[in-house]
Amino acid sequence: MLNTTSVTEFLLLGVTDIQELQPFLFVVFLTIYFISVTGNGAVLMIVISDPRLHSPMYFFLGNLSYLDICYSTNFLSTHKAISFLGCISQLHFFHFLGSTKSMLLAVMAFDSSVAICKPLRYTVIMNPQLCTQMAITIWVIGFFHALLHSIMTSRLNFCGSNRIHHFLCDIKPLLKLACGNTELNQWLLSTVTGTIAMGPFFLTLLSYFYIITYLFFKTRSCSMLCKALSTCASHFMVVILFYAPVLFTYIHPALESFMDQDRIVAIMYTVVTPVLNPLIYTLRNKEVKGALGRVIRRL
Repeated sequence: MLNTTSVTEFLLLGVTDIQELQPFLFVVFLTIYFISVTGNGAVLMIVISDPRLHSPMYFFLGNLSYLDICYSTNFLSTHKAISFLGCISQLHFFHFLGSTKSMLLAVMAFDSSVAICKPLRYTVIMNPQLCTQMAITIWVIGFFHALLHSIMTSRLNFCGSNRIHHFLCDIKPLLKLACGNTELNQWLLSTVTGTIAMGPFFLTLLSYFYIITYLFFKTRSCSMLCKALSTCASHFMVVILFYAPVLFTYIHPALESFMDQDRIVAIMYTVVTPVLNPLIYTLRNKEVKGALGRVIRRL
């Protein structure tokens, strides 16, 4: 049950306080959002509709595309003002989708390492049952991780300012507005969220290190090695662009001096990576481009 609080709604201050920049930023972000939803939607559609793409790699890519569509879409606040319940709900879904994506990227890196390093055993290791179990597990863990934060945040009292120095309801800006002791919330943020961010990040690094080591020692064709390393490098770039801002945001303490930086950094994992994922992971892939061409010809 939510505690009684004098604050019934919050005011989201947006990306910047400079009024003159806001129309320009609106057009930029709307364009990026349209590209992101179109690209991820196309990937999701062809992964579901084309039987030739019903494999573990594309199963996880479909999950990623669905996540990115939801992650970059705001259903709860059409204006700067957002209700208390709406704010807590937005916080929940933001961390639910974000933590799920963090773990999904690690699973995708593991899938790539098995496909490259154990090609003959790939279908045995990455069988449909294991893939389904892994997907369900990360979605469930992400949900309960977010539920923990949303419940703990909803129990705080907010009796002062209702101006959130962010473009969405996140834990750290809300803790700055809370009245009373927030040490437990801060501890949960740094330990639980830190673990969910750091753990998958190191597993992802380990998978890519294993892939690169395998390629250097096992691949004799220079052209194949360069192509594989180019693919790994592009995938790794997306991974870094997601994990680095997340780790920066949730590992350092919630100081006033970091509030503006957190707003800018959050753009990387809420706006930039969702639009890059379909370009990097799938639209460079011959099978995906072939499937997309077949869909377009049928229309």
